[in-house]
Amino acid sequence: MNKAIKAALLSALLFPGAGHLLLKKYVAAVILAGASVASLYFLVATAIEKALRITEKIQRGEVPLDVAAIAELITNQTTGPEAQLLNIATAVLFIAWLIGIIDSYRVGCGQE
Repeated sequence: MNKAIKAALLSALLFPGAGHLLLKKYVAAVILAGASVASLYFLVATAIEKALRITEKIQRGEVPLDVAAIAELITNQTTGPEAQLLNIATAVLFIAWLIGIIDSYRVGCGQE
């Protein structure tokens, strides 16, 4: 397996920027990994915050301890600026992953 394919697979299956580390392109690796980590942090923090809000409602008795009621709260769409930020974070993560795969393959082909 050549270096370009290894780098692309690392970026695809492990994390954006991992392929660039293999190719010793540290600046690109840090940029891609940093963007991905920031996006993932925001997405996970938002999910945890939503879960904690639902838990508090259940503990206060505002929501019955019923699977259907909890599922409805989970599936309620987020609106306003928070929804836009979630969409942006998701797009940044997806784009960083895609760029990581394509660019690591391109750079790997150039090094061979």
